[in-house]
Amino acid sequence: MDGQTRKNIQSGQEVDIVLKKDQRTGTLTRGTVKDILTKSPSHPHGIKVRLEDGQVGRVKHIIE
Repeated sequence: MDGQTRKNIQSGQEVDIVLKKDQRTGTLTRGTVKDILTKSPSHPHGIKVRLEDGQVGRVKHIIE
């Protein structure tokens, strides 16, 4: 599943995100969603989330 639609993402899910500092390289960071920060139902660059370790980034992949 892609990370562009808010309804696909829930707290506790494992996801790959791109951190702000990694946007140029596209380096992915894996973690567990703590909070969903994007309020709109979708976003073309991915829904912004906060991971349980405090890192914030946009979801690129949802781990099934």
